[in-house]
Amino acid sequence: MKSWLARLRLDPFTLALLGTITLASLLPVRGGAAAVMDDATDLAIAALFFLHGARLSREAVRAGALHWRLHLTILACTFVLYPLLGLLTKPLAHSLLTPELFIGVLFLCALPSTVQSSIAFTSMAGGNVPAAVVSASLSSLLGVFLTPLIMGVLVGAQGGMAHPLEAIGKILLQLLVPFVAGHLLRPWIGGWVERRRAILRYTDQGTILLVVYTAFSAAVNEGLWHKTPVPALLAVAGFAVTLLAVAMTLITWIARRLGFSREDEIPIVFCGSKKSLATGVPMAKVMFSAGSLGAIVLPIMIYHQIQLIVCAVVAQRYARDGRRGGA
Repeated sequence: MKSWLARLRLDPFTLALLGTITLASLLPVRGGAAAVMDDATDLAIAALFFLHGARLSREAVRAGALHWRLHLTILACTFVLYPLLGLLTKPLAHSLLTPELFIGVLFLCALPSTVQSSIAFTSMAGGNVPAAVVSASLSSLLGVFLTPLIMGVLVGAQGGMAHPLEAIGKILLQLLVPFVAGHLLRPWIGGWVERRRAILRYTDQGTILLVVYTAFSAAVNEGLWHKTPVPALLAVAGFAVTLLAVAMTLITWIARRLGFSREDEIPIVFCGSKKSLATGVPMAKVMFSAGSLGAIVLPIMIYHQIQLIVCAVVAQRYARDGRRGGA
């Protein structure tokens, strides 16, 4: 009983997210200060992806690059299976969610995989870590192009979304260019970044909190909480739980059906089922209008906490099964 309570406990970052939303709801930034905050978030996002590029080891890329069949399977789960599952929710979602929240559910389904937590859970479960590094990083890079295109197909111009090609151009400039610059400079700054990995983790989280505060401030100024009923928020949580359960079940079945080993099944399950809050929030800022942004990022924020809890349980189960198999 105690272990289950520990798994369900909110981690400090989730508490910080909740505190940021509360602060934005009570004291939203307005006027000239909002414009300054908006510029500050753009700079913080660029710095975040610069550091992500500097962290990516070329040795890890070479070690995992040969597993092309595994990578294609993960990419298909991320960018094909999830959008299809999102579309299947449409008949029910229209009656339970506001239009912005439904766009947020579809945006969640179109996002790339996480990097850090996918690798961490793969390692915890005893899976193929180099393959997870390559797949998760590849997913993030391809998401720059694929996420706007998928959203263009799924929702068009709803929610104030920019044209897909325009969104790709902005995302390339704000996310991919700093990422590539960081990676190219890795021979000179990689050691410094690795030595400060624990500290720089808070840079990641601080950037997300800054973007969330500015996004929710704009949304609150546009009347977010007046337009979003509590039953709709509960419905989003229900959609997130159902989506993750169905996706993980299907992905596990696909991995086994395709004959992957246990070590390769593990990164397929984790990289294929996780969605990136760290990438999603900055991308949403580029792709959607400020007034709808707060509601659109709510589903990925809820999904983020749910996937951490569920994946921790699944990783521990894989680890126990691996120890029994090796005994």
